[in-house]
Amino acid sequence: MPELPEMEAWRRALDPSVSASPIVQAGPAHIATLKTFDPPLKALEGRRLEGVGRRGKRLLLPTDDGELVLLVHLMTAGRLKWLKPGDAGPKTPAFKLEFANGGRLVLTEAGSKKRAGVWLLTPEAAEAELAHLGPDALDVDAARMAEILAADSRRLHPLLRDQRAIAGIGRAWSNEILHAAQLSPYALSTQVDADETDRLVAAMQSELRRGLELRERGANDARTYRVHNRLGEPCHVCGTPIERVDFEEHTIYYCPACQTGGRVLKDRRLSRLLR
Repeated sequence: MPELPEMEAWRRALDPSVSASPIVQAGPAHIATLKTFDPPLKALEGRRLEGVGRRGKRLLLPTDDGELVLLVHLMTAGRLKWLKPGDAGPKTPAFKLEFANGGRLVLTEAGSKKRAGVWLLTPEAAEAELAHLGPDALDVDAARMAEILAADSRRLHPLLRDQRAIAGIGRAWSNEILHAAQLSPYALSTQVDADETDRLVAAMQSELRRGLELRERGANDARTYRVHNRLGEPCHVCGTPIERVDFEEHTIYYCPACQTGGRVLKDRRLSRLLR
């Protein structure tokens, strides 16, 4: 799933292109992808986009007249691409904008489950749509993190992934951040002390910025992730094989030596099969 580093890299890459020319055709859009009907997509035609903003994992494309905002959430499998005039594109994109200079912005989504979404909203409606999100992960300092940790007793891995608490982090970067902070994914938020809070914030900032730098250079997952999806590979810090815990909707990757005092965490899915 694209997370903050990936979305910010896309934002920076797309920003100059989408604002260079007016929109001449908005759509078509897959019925499951377009989440709003009023205003209609055609309301974008003839308008120019101001650029691309970001809020957590969502991209915001406001019109330069301040009247409309196109909100894009890629979910797990959605991908955005800018096509220059003459570039080959997908035959049936989930969503498309065509511009007067011949460029196209297309959204594609792999698989049969269409979860990516596009909303065309007024600025006020866009604010309401985003109101539940917590602070952007790159804006969280130690004081704010201490407040987030103390607000509810939760394990760190799901807390970092909760967009209401901190916006922008998902499964992969939770694994990378907690490894860099040398904290167990199962540690309870209310039991994290001041030194551990500082380590968590420092790791969050350094890992997300590392990911952003790599994604801007075109790095793939294998070159970007050092813990996520590395089951059985040696930890890049200590050499201990990376372990994982499987859940229905996500998988946690961690280093026992760096994060859990050498303890291998119980695999919930395997445990159920062995009962």
